[in-house]
Amino acid sequence: MRLLFLGTGTSTGIPVIGCKCKTCQSTDRRDDRLRTSALWEVNGYNILIDVGPDFRTQMVRAHIDRVNAILVTHQHYDHVGGLDDVRGLNYSMRQSINVFAEPRVAAAFKHNLSYIFAENKYPGVPEIGLHEIDITQPFEACPGVMVTPIRVMHGKLPIAGFRIANWAYITDASYISEESLEQLKDLDVLVLNALRYEEHMSHFSISQALEVVSKIKPKRTYFTHIAHHLPPHADVEPTLPENVFLAYDGLIVNE
Repeated sequence: MRLLFLGTGTSTGIPVIGCKCKTCQSTDRRDDRLRTSALWEVNGYNILIDVGPDFRTQMVRAHIDRVNAILVTHQHYDHVGGLDDVRGLNYSMRQSINVFAEPRVAAAFKHNLSYIFAENKYPGVPEIGLHEIDITQPFEACPGVMVTPIRVMHGKLPIAGFRIANWAYITDASYISEESLEQLKDLDVLVLNALRYEEHMSHFSISQALEVVSKIKPKRTYFTHIAHHLPPHADVEPTLPENVFLAYDGLIVNE
């Protein structure tokens, strides 16, 4: 099992357009954050988590030419805005790509990107197999790779986290129920959103994320979906507890 962080920034990315704050002006490459996404490598398969507006840049930057499945956490643009660019992978792989999402998210795809699902498709549109998942049931993303969806709340919006074996990926959460916390026990690796120090209506702050970590007790935790309001990476990481880290674009976590 391996996880590559393709993007670790919030919806604006870092640097934010026009901002002169210390984090946006940082020359540390760890503070240069594209919109949040990651690539799980499991049993020889590449499983993408979210396909945001930086998807093309992320694929080119990481030299990735194969994605076997895409898991979508929710329908906000910073997590789905790159779906059209999947066609580049269709060309290189010469096949359709399976996308797994809740029915509400699938409906948003069909509404916002109707040309992909038209009966008479325009030549060259993305070729995807859209699969609706039941948040209460595990599903097979690739042959032999079972994924357990985890319900979390993003403000008032129910969204999905995902667990494969003893690794889990949660982003954009602001609340995790006791039932979902039970589904996240006995983890080797947890990826969890931690936006900034100040509280936010729909994202965990650093302190709230650390509280979740204290309940789940994973062996290692990596924070993602980070805003420019958080001080630079080099200032924050030394303040975190042992085995809790700030993720950054390009970071690879191995089993």
